[in-house]
Amino acid sequence: MVSFSSLEFLFRFLPIFLILYFVIPSKYKEAVLLAGSLVFYAVGEPVFILVLILATSLNYFFGMRIWKHGEGFAIHEWQKRKRRNAMISAVLLDVLILAVFKILAVFVDNALLPIGISYYIFKMISFQADMLRGEVWKKPKFVSVALYFTIFPQIVSGPIMRYDEGGFGEERRCSLEQFEDGLKYLVLGLGMKVLLADRLAILWNDLQMIGFQSISTPLAWFGAAGYSLQLYFDFWGYSLMASGLMVMLGFEFIPNFNHPYAAKSISEFYRRWHVTLGSWFRDYVYIPLGGSRCSKFRLAVNLAVVWLLTGIWHGNGLNYLIWGAVLGLFVILEKLVYGKYLKKVPVAGNLYVLLLIPLTWVTFAVTDLKKLGIYFGRLFPMIGGAGIAVNQQDIFRYAENYGIYFIAGIALCIPAVYELFEKHKRNPVVILLLAAVFWASVYLLCSSAGNPFMYLKF
Repeated sequence: MVSFSSLEFLFRFLPIFLILYFVIPSKYKEAVLLAGSLVFYAVGEPVFILVLILATSLNYFFGMRIWKHGEGFAIHEWQKRKRRNAMISAVLLDVLILAVFKILAVFVDNALLPIGISYYIFKMISFQADMLRGEVWKKPKFVSVALYFTIFPQIVSGPIMRYDEGGFGEERRCSLEQFEDGLKYLVLGLGMKVLLADRLAILWNDLQMIGFQSISTPLAWFGAAGYSLQLYFDFWGYSLMASGLMVMLGFEFIPNFNHPYAAKSISEFYRRWHVTLGSWFRDYVYIPLGGSRCSKFRLAVNLAVVWLLTGIWHGNGLNYLIWGAVLGLFVILEKLVYGKYLKKVPVAGNLYVLLLIPLTWVTFAVTDLKKLGIYFGRLFPMIGGAGIAVNQQDIFRYAENYGIYFIAGIALCIPAVYELFEKHKRNPVVILLLAAVFWASVYLLCSSAGNPFMYLKF
């Protein structure tokens, strides 16, 4: 049930839960939402629900220690020390929990990594830091904190919302218009996932089945572009569904993508891609390290640390470290060397992004380093020494089969297209189109085994 694009979630869990949620008086909604979130997680992770509950309880305990020593008009030095120590203890505990399960996944069995652990642990760390900084103004109740950590639209793959963004502890109401907007985001995200990302996933699966040594150079580039679109619409689709569900429940919309393929630099691309993760690393790692208000050498070190941690966060293989290191190098070079020139020629900056990002996604996608070398040999045959492809005309067949998905995907990458949806989302024609998208998605879900969201494994 952990997948929003499953029929079980769409036609069983969600309708039943929404009915209960809206018939319950406002003052009990948080308790009902907490109970529903725990059921949602427990069905998918019946063993690891205990890890979630234990981590939630311990983080609430440490959070209350921070709050206790911060009450009053004048805080003494010894109270500041106790607050700091409680925060450090909580963060170390959270990092230890995440590290233990990451190590178990690498050296024992990948099934030992609880779904969503990276996301709820990051929420727990941000909660402790925000408590220390005084950004939580009202003493939080256990139900409110537990709900923040476990709320079902976000626990699987984010977005990583901050505690103060959720209005936790307050009575929550949702207008019919707000519910309708949330439903539209949910349907649009479902369509991106099922009608685009899952179709493009077949292309990448085909290339893996054929073997990278057998594909032509044009098909290798076509595959890299296809994977780039697949990952984008898979995760943007998930994020729209998650944020749409939050809006339906009475929360604010949390944007997680801002048209990254329209960016003019790698730095800008990652300010627009997975926005909440990027802002988390900025606020809780990069700025505490010194940010950009330091020497050029220190700036490079700060960025290198952030991107090393980003690579480790995304996966357990060496390819993720390479991916993070390469992106970190480009970001550092942009900051210190050629970023100012990209700003002067925006078209060149966008072409630079559109060329480099698919290459980095190949590094992200291919976990076997030998196969990764073969793929890059196909991308750059003049330097790769990969030999002659078995079928040099293969690009035409795949372009014919997948061209329509590329056209639709590229169109949706254009900011003006999405802005058109936002502007006219209450138009009856748009509503009819969304209804068609929903039932087409349901039809494909019924006729296939389903494809889980790609970011479930991170």
